[in-house]
Amino acid sequence: MRCQLPNFDGRAFLAPMAGVSDPALRLLCRKWGASLVVTEFTNIHSIVAQNQILRKSNQNICQFMQYSDLERPLSVQLFGSDIDVLSQAVRIVEPYFDIIDYNMGCPAPHITRQMAGAALLQHESVTRQIFRTLVESTDKPITLKMRAGVTDEDRHLFLNIAGIAQDEGVQMITLHPRTASQGYSGRSDWSLIRLLKDNVRIPVVGNGDITTPQDAANMIEETGCDYIMIGRGAMGNPFLFRQINEYLKSGSYGTFTTHDRIQAFFEYLKMSAQYKIKLSSIKSQAMRFVKGVDGATRLREMITAASSLRDLAGVMKSIS
Repeated sequence: MRCQLPNFDGRAFLAPMAGVSDPALRLLCRKWGASLVVTEFTNIHSIVAQNQILRKSNQNICQFMQYSDLERPLSVQLFGSDIDVLSQAVRIVEPYFDIIDYNMGCPAPHITRQMAGAALLQHESVTRQIFRTLVESTDKPITLKMRAGVTDEDRHLFLNIAGIAQDEGVQMITLHPRTASQGYSGRSDWSLIRLLKDNVRIPVVGNGDITTPQDAANMIEETGCDYIMIGRGAMGNPFLFRQINEYLKSGSYGTFTTHDRIQAFFEYLKMSAQYKIKLSSIKSQAMRFVKGVDGATRLREMITAASSLRDLAGVMKSIS
């Protein structure tokens, strides 16, 4: 029997972000009110190859794709279009995750050149086969994250893809309403989220340019979307989820100080000890937590120079 989507305890989700949404950050955002967190997108070929290696030492894919049960509900995001490998990858990850999300939104050339990410928006027959394979390979709910199109001229490609996804059994769609050629420049066109919502029967998640609780409320009002997904707005600011939840419920929200942000980073640092996260990645997270802090330029230099977690902690403790 096919599983339905979990009952989410709020309307704000954390987006999958390569090099950002590591398990410690996901756990921190979940604690601060994110109702769903999604892993960094993962290549299906890497999953299959790593699984073969791990099985030789009686380990499983969790040693490669780290997570905590405290993150649940937890979604894993996959990319790649080789149908046989996709089916294998889904079967490998399905015991460990609550939702399997498929990426058709990444605009990076090294991804789109692989017939993956946003490039697939131009290939309806391939995407139909992908969705069918995903749904047939697992009983877990399948979701989709995509961009509007590849260029401005084809910015409505998402509509046909959404229809195919719904027909094939995809249970929820997230739309980032920029084209692949836009990257992250300009403003996302929220009217496209409204258009998607008007043309499908399954839940729609709006994504793009949400940096304040008011942005979240405005997107829901303007587009009618069921949920919102936050990416860059949550970097170094896990409090945004609690603020959004409060604002949607009561029309007001609490504020947080620089001290609160630094304390949240130390909480992230403590959580990161449970996982194999590179020092360079933790330093990048520290950079995001000091954004806007007095003396941020000098702090970034000191963070860059830190050669150990102890050095990094010392830098962050120096912030008043």
